Amino acid sequence: MDKRDYYEVLGVTRDADKNTLKKAFRKLAQQYHPDVNKTAEAELKFKEINEAYQVLSDDQKRAAYDRFGHAGVQGAGGFNSDFSGGGFGDFTSIFEELFSGVGGFSTGSGRGSRRQPRRGADLRVDIKLTFEEAVFGVDKELEVPRLENCDRCGGNGAEPPTAPVTCSTCNGAGEIQRRQQSPIFGTVITATPCSTCGGTGEVIPSPCTKCRGQKRVQITRTLNVKIPAGVDDGTRIRLVGEGEAGQLGGPPGNLYVVVTVQAHQVFVRDQFDIHLELPVNVAQATLGANVKVPTIDSEIEILDIPAGTQTGKTFRKRGRGIPHLQRSGRGDMVITVRVVVPTNLTSEQRELFRALAKTFGDETPGQQKGFFDRLFGSD
Repeated sequence: MDKRDYYEVLGVTRDADKNTLKKAFRKLAQQYHPDVNKTAEAELKFKEINEAYQVLSDDQKRAAYDRFGHAGVQGAGGFNSDFSGGGFGDFTSIFEELFSGVGGFSTGSGRGSRRQPRRGADLRVDIKLTFEEAVFGVDKELEVPRLENCDRCGGNGAEPPTAPVTCSTCNGAGEIQRRQQSPIFGTVITATPCSTCGGTGEVIPSPCTKCRGQKRVQITRTLNVKIPAGVDDGTRIRLVGEGEAGQLGGPPGNLYVVVTVQAHQVFVRDQFDIHLELPVNVAQATLGANVKVPTIDSEIEILDIPAGTQTGKTFRKRGRGIPHLQRSGRGDMVITVRVVVPTNLTSEQRELFRALAKTFGDETPGQQKGFFDRLFGSD
């Protein structure tokens, strides 16, 4: 099968400089490297990319290719598994940049970083608050089970006065490196956690009798948590450093307290406003009245209902809502009037309503003169 044009293989123009060639090769190498791309054609595709780059990155070979095509570089563009030869001396640096730490491949012999300090795990506790507790804040005691450093061994896992020793299998590296010869890339170094020490780089000849060499123990702590005024359902409170202890000298995690708020029988919360539906009778709505209104502060407010108030009319009491979180001030209390039509009238009340009805005439408000004219127009 005829070979494709090398410039086409790399996706560059014929006047591309070396920097452009290198960028193109890097991009394609990342995409078709056989250790990353497991498709059947990846190896062949990568060989083609490598062959094109070996020729075009060499000035003499590129000049011959530009003049005579593939015939001018016969035998010069074959795949070379020795990365230091064949006009491809910068391949190693490119490969390290692209695949350092990927798939266990290594081009050097440096040790891993498995023994670095590890931060402790974060924990979560859910608490349920009454509506009033969420509004005004409250102090809560929480029982939090968590892993803490063992106080007997000081967190090193060894029974006092002994101490951990360096693992003789990995010499403290925490990993075992193996070299393999790849038909494509030559020497491939893989690193796996040491089976003797489990990747810690040390062994414990005499494990601590309290933590049994685990370095941490499960302890339930009682924490006093201050819930600020104004929290809402779903609020998360972070307690820094109250999570599980870290490992290998790492910092502890955090504790997250997640709030659930019970619904109120009367009030409904909308962010920092409080909504209240206020029932009034027909006489109060018609003639107007001063009515008592409860507040979340367990106080009584007087609300002036003007004459002719309809169902759905709203009134606002400034600053009688929920305290704002992390800033001063409070939301409002929004009062919505609901006119209650009586259903069980006494004989006297019934007669009074009949007398009142006669003063309005026989037509309902929807049938009064001009209503339909305003809605639908008149002929």
